Amino acid sequence: MAAPVLHIGNKNYSSWSMRPWLALKWGGIPFEEHIIPLGGEGYGQSRIEAVRAVSPSGRVPALSVGDVAIYESLAICEWAAEQTPSLWPADALMRAQARAVASEMHAGFAALRRDMSMNVRRRLEREPHWGADTRQDLERLYALWGGLHARFGGPFLFGAQRTIADAMFAPVTTRLRTYKVSAPEAVQAYCASIFADAAFQEWERAAEAETWTIDQAEALYR
Repeated sequence: MAAPVLHIGNKNYSSWSMRPWLALKWGGIPFEEHIIPLGGEGYGQSRIEAVRAVSPSGRVPALSVGDVAIYESLAICEWAAEQTPSLWPADALMRAQARAVASEMHAGFAALRRDMSMNVRRRLEREPHWGADTRQDLERLYALWGGLHARFGGPFLFGAQRTIADAMFAPVTTRLRTYKVSAPEAVQAYCASIFADAAFQEWERAAEAETWTIDQAEALYR
C-alpha cells in the first residue's frame, strides 16, 4: 500500500493540522503531505472545494489511507498510535490520563481558541487584555500543565516521552508566544521543550516560509 497522505491547511494558521502531523512525525510513520491553502470563498464554513474533495467533513486535517479517509485530528492521532503504541504512555493509568488531557484540549478551551488563533509568524508587542472566559481558560491551562510537570517531571506533559497529549497542546504553545502571554515558570519551560523539538521546528520553518495569508485571520490583528 502507498504511504498515507495527510491533507493539511496552511502551516502558519492550521493548529488542527499541526496536531496529527506531529504525531505522525514522532511516531516515525512515513506519510506524504498535501497542503491545501485555506482562506477565500468557503473558508470557515467547511465549503472549500479542494478540502471537500479529500475530507467528508469539509475540514482539514484528513488522512487518506488507501481508499479510507480519516478526517478528524484526534482520530488520526489514534490511528498513528495503532502503528506506534509509544505515542501513548505504556502505563495503563497514565495512558488513560493522557487520553483525558488530549480530549480536554480537543473539546475544551473554546475561549482561548476564539481569542488566540494560531499565527506562527505573528508576534504581538504586548499581551492583550483578556475577557473573563479566556482568562479562565488560561488559568486552567496553567493548572493542567503545571500539575503534570510537578507529577511527571517534564520536559513533556507525561515525562520524557512525547505523547499525543503533547501533539494536542503544541499549537497552544505558539499562541502563548504570539500573544506575549505572561505565564508561570513551569508553563514557560514546557513551551521551551516544544520549541526545541526537531519536528516542531520543521513545521515552524515551513510556516515562516509560506507566502499564503488568510485575510480573515490577519484582520484580527488590525
